[in-house]
Amino acid sequence: MRAMSRYLLALLLILVMLPAVAQNGERIKDLADVQGVRSNQLVGYGLVVGLDGTGDRTTQTPFTVQSIRSMLSAQGIQLPPNQNLQTDNVAAVMVTAELPAFARQGQRVDITVSSLGNARSLRGGNLLMTPLRGADGEIYAMAQGNLIVGGFGAEGADGSRISINIPSSGRIPNGASVEREVPTDFNTADRIVLNLHSPDFTTAKRLSDAINEELGEGTAQARDAVSVSVRAPHQADQRVGFVAFLENLRVDPGEASARVIVNSRTGTVVIGSHVRVRAAAVTHGSLTVTISEDFQVDQPQPFARGDTVVTPDTDLEVIEERNPMFLFGPGVELQEIVNAVNQVGAAPGDLISILEALKQAGALRAELIVI
Repeated sequence: MRAMSRYLLALLLILVMLPAVAQNGERIKDLADVQGVRSNQLVGYGLVVGLDGTGDRTTQTPFTVQSIRSMLSAQGIQLPPNQNLQTDNVAAVMVTAELPAFARQGQRVDITVSSLGNARSLRGGNLLMTPLRGADGEIYAMAQGNLIVGGFGAEGADGSRISINIPSSGRIPNGASVEREVPTDFNTADRIVLNLHSPDFTTAKRLSDAINEELGEGTAQARDAVSVSVRAPHQADQRVGFVAFLENLRVDPGEASARVIVNSRTGTVVIGSHVRVRAAAVTHGSLTVTISEDFQVDQPQPFARGDTVVTPDTDLEVIEERNPMFLFGPGVELQEIVNAVNQVGAAPGDLISILEALKQAGALRAELIVI
């Protein structure tokens, strides 16, 4: 009890002095998440009805017909086995949602509805009651409602068609009601764990030191490069205030390691500020080969018994640009690298080749990541 009293007293004093804290560094809430406090994905299969002839076609989506039969059977309507159903006004869909942390029964969440078959548009449709399940197979929410579709499509009798955005997908704001709560140990565990968004030993150590400096030595312990364990009050209301205080503490994160990120598909190159180059010489030359072909027609003289002959005439031209060689001294910084590459006139693809060559030569003091 004495230890808890000291925690509460320290917390009260800190909250009073909070406006005087220097606003430097980054907030912990921008650097880390509380372990166990996260959203959960939900998914369900359902039917959208009321479409204007833009639903699934029977011959290509037999699961839609099966779903309609099951739905009608649940309503007490039995169809003959050989009955041919027309499903132009119905579409089989997948419904997805994200259940927020601490969501309670009766709360509403947004849902996204996407066509599963070959429906052309879901505009004007109504989603029938659809259970949404979590990864454990349990039902956590029930979805139903009228769709809002941002896309639009139209087609003519000759087969011509125009489509704006995606008409086969839509959303229902507050379209699902939470029926089951996700269990969490947030209010029962002795400690809370802060997980860094980007693993870094320096940031984890600084975060732990910042908390211990404010709340006393031993309050926080850095477990590894990601997790920092913090001793917290047991009462729910006190714990909420405690986490709210931790979120607003400011920490100077550790600087990222030297990296060069290369997107091989788009040619985008991002060079970190700590990238250095050891002594190296770089030259870049571009060899352009142009081949053009023309055809010469040779015709015989009048009244001559000759044949018309087409003779190809090929013109080959080779142009080699003369670019200077650039010498990098030891410890060259980012700005010098960028200036040298710009002077050479390297395209993004050429820049990637230069960086790879520097890495192979052992001159690039950075991690080269190709995505």
